[in-house]
Amino acid sequence: MRRFIFSLALSLMVTVIAFGQTQTFSDANVEYTFELPEPTWKIVVKPTEGSPNVEYAYKDRLDGHLEIRKLAIKQAEVISDLILRDQEQKLQFLVGYVAGKEEPFAGIYRGRVFNYEFVKFGKPMSGRFYYLKSDDNTVYVLRFTGLKDKLRLIRNQTDSIARTFKLKAS
Repeated sequence: MRRFIFSLALSLMVTVIAFGQTQTFSDANVEYTFELPEPTWKIVVKPTEGSPNVEYAYKDRLDGHLEIRKLAIKQAEVISDLILRDQEQKLQFLVGYVAGKEEPFAGIYRGRVFNYEFVKFGKPMSGRFYYLKSDDNTVYVLRFTGLKDKLRLIRNQTDSIARTFKLKAS
């Protein structure tokens, strides 16, 4: 009987620890929240009144780096056009840039995911950008970058963060 109670208590503790690992990001200077699936994600840029930018790193910036930006769009603008504009203005100038595929994404907000590869410090890198449309005039971009192999390993986490991204209730 003691063994049964001990094993039951142990399994409950493990379950609580496993589910207790997520942490919610929320800050008074931004209007959104999201869930971080592991405590390994550390904030590297906090939002302020003057700059609402948020950045996180997974262990090290090369292992995984997240930037969140809010973009204003025209009411009829299509997310694919926004992705194309980002490529033309910024991404195509990265060393070794190779565009990947664009795919639909659905979490709390629907949008598109754009994947690409590039080279930084002589190392193969990749990017995975989530374009999430919160209303007719606003898109939030969750920009994940990191070493190609490492970013691939945490893809389930990047998807999870994007799925849980939501605006705070007004």
